[in-house]
Amino acid sequence: MEVIVKKDYTEISKLAAKKIADVIKSKSKPVIGLATGSTPLGTYKELVNLHKDEGLDWSKVITFNLDEYVGIDPSHDQSYYYFMRENLFKSVNIKKENIHVPNGIAKDISAFCKWYEDEIIKNGGIDVQLLGIGGNGHIAFNEPGSSLGSRTRVKTLDEQTRKDNARFFKSMDEVPKYAVTMGIGTIMDARELILLANKETKADAIAKTVEGPVTAMVPATIVQMHPKATIIIDKPAAGKLSREYPEEPRIFNIK
Repeated sequence: MEVIVKKDYTEISKLAAKKIADVIKSKSKPVIGLATGSTPLGTYKELVNLHKDEGLDWSKVITFNLDEYVGIDPSHDQSYYYFMRENLFKSVNIKKENIHVPNGIAKDISAFCKWYEDEIIKNGGIDVQLLGIGGNGHIAFNEPGSSLGSRTRVKTLDEQTRKDNARFFKSMDEVPKYAVTMGIGTIMDARELILLANKETKADAIAKTVEGPVTAMVPATIVQMHPKATIIIDKPAAGKLSREYPEEPRIFNIK
C-alpha cells in the first residue's frame, strides 16, 4: 500500500486521472472500476480533459461501477447511472454497451448481482478500481460490519451514510435505505486500487484505514492487504496520520 499526500484536491484529481489514463493507454481492452460521490468528480473532469485535449481513447474501455441505490430508476437525477453519464460518459467516446452500473430496479436483484459478478469475470477482471471512502470507513456501500470477503449484493445503508447523502434529496424520507454494491471481496479482486479522500472530515477514517488494524468495522482497512493499492489524499485528510508520507509516487529505476 502506497500513501501519497498531495497539497490540494486538484492535485489529487490530476494524479488519479493520470494513473487511470496510464492503464487505459497500456491495455487493449482496459476494464476500469468507477466510483460516484463528490470525491471523484475532479478525477472525471481531468479524464474528460485528457480525452478532449490529448485524445485519450475510451472506445475500447469497459467500465463497472461500484454501486447504485435500490428503487431508483437510472433516469432519476440522484441515480448513480445519471451521475456517471453527466460527469463522464457523455463527454468521452465510450460505447454504451461497455458501461456497467448496478441495476437497482432489477426484478430479481439477487440474480442480477450474480450476473454482475459473472460479467466482471467474463471481461477479464477489473484492471484498476477507483474508490472513495465514507466518514465511517465504508468503501462502495460496504458499511461497517460488512464481510471482508463479500461479493456483489444488496446492503442496508448505515444511518450516518443516509444522513450524509440527504443533502442530495429533498428530504431524509427520500434517501434510499438500500443499495446494490460490489462486495469487499469483489473490490479486492481488482488488479489495482486507487482510494481518494479530501477534507478534514475524512481524516479519522483515513487514519484508521492507513494506520489502524484491519477490521470489518472499518471496511476500508482491507486495502492494507491489497498488493497494489494507492491512497491519494490531501493534507487536511492526512491531518490525523502519525507518520510522514511522500507527495509524489515512489519510482524505482533498478538496473
